[in-house]
Amino acid sequence: MSLSFANSIAAQSRARALVPLCVGAGAYLFYLFVGDTLLQDSDSFWQIKIGQWILDHGAMPTTDFYSFTRTGAPWISTSWLSQVLFAYSQAQWDWAGPVIVTAIAIALTAAIFVYLLEAHIEAPRAVLFAMLALLLSIHHVLARPHILALPVMVAWVGLLMAAADRRSAPSWYWLPLMALWANLHGGFVLGLALIGPISLEAVEHAEKGRRLALFMRWVLFGVGALIASCCTPYGWRTLQGATNILGLGELLSLIFEWMPANFATFTSFEGALLGLIAFGYYRGLVLSAPRILLILFLTWSALTHVRSIEAFAFLVPLVLAKPLGETFARPASDTNGADRWPARYVTIIGALMIVAASWTSTSLYMGHHRFTFTMTQTPVAAVDLLEKLKPQRIFNAYQFGGYLISRDIPVFVDGRAELYGEKFVMDFFKATEGKKPELLPRLLDEYKIDATLLVADAPGPQILDQLKGWKRIYADDIAVIHVRDPANSATAAAAK
Repeated sequence: MSLSFANSIAAQSRARALVPLCVGAGAYLFYLFVGDTLLQDSDSFWQIKIGQWILDHGAMPTTDFYSFTRTGAPWISTSWLSQVLFAYSQAQWDWAGPVIVTAIAIALTAAIFVYLLEAHIEAPRAVLFAMLALLLSIHHVLARPHILALPVMVAWVGLLMAAADRRSAPSWYWLPLMALWANLHGGFVLGLALIGPISLEAVEHAEKGRRLALFMRWVLFGVGALIASCCTPYGWRTLQGATNILGLGELLSLIFEWMPANFATFTSFEGALLGLIAFGYYRGLVLSAPRILLILFLTWSALTHVRSIEAFAFLVPLVLAKPLGETFARPASDTNGADRWPARYVTIIGALMIVAASWTSTSLYMGHHRFTFTMTQTPVAAVDLLEKLKPQRIFNAYQFGGYLISRDIPVFVDGRAELYGEKFVMDFFKATEGKKPELLPRLLDEYKIDATLLVADAPGPQILDQLKGWKRIYADDIAVIHVRDPANSATAAAAK
């Protein structure tokens, strides 16, 4: 090998080492500059409020204290660590804090994703997969706990697949990842569920004499992962809390992120599915039964719930990484140059420069841009008026619950659907969306409502306009307020 060719190989190795960092930095800067789009879900308000409560009290919530309809009911926060991180960052930098934390999580996800793929496929293809995954996930990238858990999910599944590819069992040193995931977000149950099919991939390709022993090692690892998932302030109750939302039945079809995928119009997810099928036919991709099972499960999850599309986007390529690497044969390269001290030194310097450039860009951008929450979720003027009127019980729109909690106003309902239950929230939606308008006066009387705060373009305000005993006192493009009409109430009482 000539000296010039050896130097070229070493340079390429150093470049490959920096690719994941470059991709991560690019993802971070992109989501920083479009940071206002991360602030579009009112759940962020109550997530941050709970994080503030945890920091202030040094304790964990075990009952509800933000609503007047479920006060004292059992409720635990399976995303407490993410909520604390969001709350602390907002206390330091206002809304720029949650935006930066979210952008960092996306950057880590992209960097880890590319790093894992590079073990099997060339860097340009790994970067392309990362771009496609980010595109498919863009609808669900919000300042909420599931994004902070995303890099842990990618790392966990990537490490399990790497062990399966080596026909060995995962290292026990990886179990803290599961504990971290369980404290960040309830989605850790997916990581537990995937241990089984991934273990089948390792066992199927192992030597016959080793299969039973290898299977038992995977079983022990699965037990260890289950125990690790209970290493939270709530212990085993974390598992119950994480799965409660799956029992909401019909209600899941009304909450956008839990709705099934809709192919009425062409979407990037539909394109990805068709592209995956076309690629499989075109290249004649042959997969083992466990890998097919994994892909079918992830596809089914994404078709069933929109929020699972990001799991499909990031995990399917990890499942396909080794078969793709065998399909696209990589040119042989000598990576010894990357292990020498000068090469590592250059890589470290390059990484520090990338981090410094990203932080400098952050400081400069924050100097002239103020991040703000979307106006459609923040009925500021309407709530200001309600605070002056001092009603005891407000019947609020589902999407206004988080904002009211942030203003220390007890809510009728908010985004914690698992707390309120399927029937309660279904009755609320049917009453306010006009599907069963006769439910609305019953709910208002049953819960002794003094005022309502509903979405301006929803059927609810129009129903209230026709309802005796209620009077519209405020309306703007965001919200409408109705209060009980004393005159009509007195007339109704006299008639009785």
